[in-house]
Amino acid sequence: MNIPEGSTKTQAISTGIAGFDGILDGGYASHRVHLIEGQPGTGKTTLALQFLLDGISKRERCLYITLSESKDELRQVAETHGWNLDGIEIFELVPAELSLDPKQQQTVVYASDLELGETTKMTFDEVKRVAPARVVFDSLSEIRLLAQNPLRYRRQVIALKHFLAQEGCTGLLLDDLTDDADDLNMHSLVHGVIRLEHNALQYGAERRRLRIFKMRGRSFRGGFHDFVIRKGGIILFPRLIASEHLDGKPLAEPLLSGIGELDQLLGNGLDRGTSTLLMGPSGSGKSSIAMQFVMAALARGERALFVTFDETKAILMKRAAGMGWHLDQPIASGQLVLEQVDPAELSPGELTGMVRRRVEADNVRVVVLDSLSGYQNAMPAEQFMLLLMHEMLTYLNHRGVVTMLTLAQHGLIGSMQSSVDLTYLSDTVLLLRFFEAAGKIRRAISVLKKRTGRHEDEIREYRLDNRGIRVGPPLAEFQGVLSGSPIYTGQHGALLTARSNGHS
Repeated sequence: MNIPEGSTKTQAISTGIAGFDGILDGGYASHRVHLIEGQPGTGKTTLALQFLLDGISKRERCLYITLSESKDELRQVAETHGWNLDGIEIFELVPAELSLDPKQQQTVVYASDLELGETTKMTFDEVKRVAPARVVFDSLSEIRLLAQNPLRYRRQVIALKHFLAQEGCTGLLLDDLTDDADDLNMHSLVHGVIRLEHNALQYGAERRRLRIFKMRGRSFRGGFHDFVIRKGGIILFPRLIASEHLDGKPLAEPLLSGIGELDQLLGNGLDRGTSTLLMGPSGSGKSSIAMQFVMAALARGERALFVTFDETKAILMKRAAGMGWHLDQPIASGQLVLEQVDPAELSPGELTGMVRRRVEADNVRVVVLDSLSGYQNAMPAEQFMLLLMHEMLTYLNHRGVVTMLTLAQHGLIGSMQSSVDLTYLSDTVLLLRFFEAAGKIRRAISVLKKRTGRHEDEIREYRLDNRGIRVGPPLAEFQGVLSGSPIYTGQHGALLTARSNGHS
């Protein structure tokens, strides 16, 4: 938080965007001018319209002064979001130099002097006529071009700023950054500076983010905040700070899987407020083991969130039904939320926002992210994934949620590597492996660590069939699992066999 010393906090004016008021400590500063800057297409107009629409909903007079877009263009933008701009005064500021009427052309004195003066006078006259509480000026780029030099441009902005303050207006000045040299000059003149950015990746949707550079006399949350523009306007995902979400409630009893041998291997199930990483090659059963804990939580009347990056909902539900788990009823009742996401279209902040919404609004107690491998591979440009996951896992732990992450390792047998190391972030790590015995491919499970208590150090075999998961007794003579090349040297009779009406 940035709180200037010796400053007096001004009254907050809502931005009209959910989440934005929170990071601005209530909203914009009243009766002050704020600079909204960003390249064309970053969402400045949408942000400004949401600000004015919020004012209309509160019966305030609102004015949009435009030099860059016409009324028809603004109404078209509003229609794409399902908005009605009735009640917002839209003033198309068309000075003489932009008129096609030759009689309006000035040839005796310097055209720039007259044009800039006319523009300023028309702006002041319109503000006095409407007497708005909220004003948007779009955009400063036109004033910069008319001024022709930095000194005159700076003086005009100062005049506009003081005039709006005298009239009791809360103003937004939009700037499309056509001249980078003037960026810092404007920062010193206005009360607050907010920059919008959009970054195009090599594949997938562009990433949009917002940053607050300054806000005098008010606290605000720094750093970048992801946002998306959808029908209905901007949806902002404030940067998560886990330390702000300490629950303080006593943790309930551990979450048991319902399989005695698996719970025994884990030292009495998974503790509340911890994260568990399930590592193993593709097809080893990571998602199935996570689903086993989800089904156990549903049987206890708890709510769960299962986020899948690699499978469609239909395939996941079909696979679950093949193991005896029918998800239709808990999904229909809202007890289980099954979210299928496209990693190429999802920003880190949106993922965090989705999880937070389910935990806080729906009281979800179990969260599964399946899998982080697909999420990370689809986001090669996201360099701070580990920091994001650290904050998210810490937040979920503070809320007493049982979190399970699956991470696929490269390869099926032999030495294996992971594209990302999350073992140090996880409280519990389950390692899954294939091994060969008696001419068959089998599966082995072991616990590498558990911070919150004891666990078995043995390796157990497990099988998946149409009645769920079975876990066998410890494999006494089993070597090489941690090297990635497991070898079983025991007797065939000590291994699990297929059920008569099941399948291996």
